[in-house]
Amino acid sequence: MPVEKWSDTIAVAHLGDDPQFSEDMAAVERAAAGSHPLDVVLDFDAIRFVNSSNIAHLLRVRGQTLAEGGRLVLCGISTHIWGTFLVTGLDKIFTFSDNVTTALATLQIESRK
Repeated sequence: MPVEKWSDTIAVAHLGDDPQFSEDMAAVERAAAGSHPLDVVLDFDAIRFVNSSNIAHLLRVRGQTLAEGGRLVLCGISTHIWGTFLVTGLDKIFTFSDNVTTALATLQIESRK
C-alpha cells in the first residue's frame, strides 16, 4: 500500500517509479481529499526519474494539500532528481527532508508551534 496513515493528521506515501508513480499519486490525492487538514510526506527513495507528468501530479497534490490547510514534505530525493527540482525552480516551492523519519519529526515539531 503506497499511502499509510501515520496518524490522524499525517499520511506517508512510499512512491514507486513509473508507471506506479501515477497510481501512487492518485492514491495520495484521494487520501488528501476532504475537509480536514492532512500533512503528507512523499518518500522518493525508490524514484530514479521524474517526468513532466510526475511534476504535474506533484503540483496538483501540493495545491490540494495546501488548500485544505495541510503541509507537504518530499524526502529521499536522489541527486539526479534534486537536479531536476533545481533546474525547474521547484526547489523553491516544495519543502524537503532527508528521509521519512526526519520529515515526520519536523511535522511534529512544527505542529506544536
